[in-house]
Amino acid sequence: MPALRTLVCAALATGAAGLVQAQATVKPDGQWRAVFGLGLSNSSGNTDSTNLSMTGDAVRATDLDKWAIYLNSNYARSASVTNTEQIRLGGRYERNFNTTYFGYGGLDLEKNRFANLEPRSMLSAGVGWHVIKSPPTTFNIFGGLGYTADKYRDPMVIGGELRDSYNYASLPLGEESTHKLTATTSARQRLVVVANLKDTGEYRATWDAGLAVAMARGVNLTLSLAALYNSEPGLGRKSTDTLLTTGIAVKFD
Repeated sequence: MPALRTLVCAALATGAAGLVQAQATVKPDGQWRAVFGLGLSNSSGNTDSTNLSMTGDAVRATDLDKWAIYLNSNYARSASVTNTEQIRLGGRYERNFNTTYFGYGGLDLEKNRFANLEPRSMLSAGVGWHVIKSPPTTFNIFGGLGYTADKYRDPMVIGGELRDSYNYASLPLGEESTHKLTATTSARQRLVVVANLKDTGEYRATWDAGLAVAMARGVNLTLSLAALYNSEPGLGRKSTDTLLTTGIAVKFD
């Protein structure tokens, strides 16, 4: 489990420092608010490459419940060869039982050409605890049950068999925090570990983090990091994928 311990320690250390990505403003007034980020680079001549990244976050909150939707996408091409093609999309609904505890249900989708996912989907539901809930800082922990369905571009050996799909019950456990560091700087991080209940001992972990600094009203400079770990990635594929991006994000408040 050293890779999992590394991810957990990194997440806690960085979360404590307040490193996280741009986020939509959360106000309990029942209105939708969103933030959309874009990063683009293109070069030609001696080097021919293109890199495009997009992030999105939308939230609608009241004192009783909250809807949240997210998007992370990255595409890269070099010397006329695509070498990165990944998209993650999902949403979650939370409903407070009281000021301390809440229940949730969510759907997460992931498509990653070079991890052979076409796509992965996970339904989950569970309960959580608002450990800290204040204007400058929030910290939640949560856990529940999930159902994961993987589909592969090419058949691969999973669980000792050659498969083109693999479905299993899972146990997602996670923590997340937000930080208002200064009047112009905000942050957020989220770590989720998903244990495979069908093939015990196998698991996935996803950590998203970043930093947003306001440059003008509604416009932020962003830095974000995503780290994904899979204990059984398939023959010839690496267990860990990381993505570091910078860009501009626009808030719609």
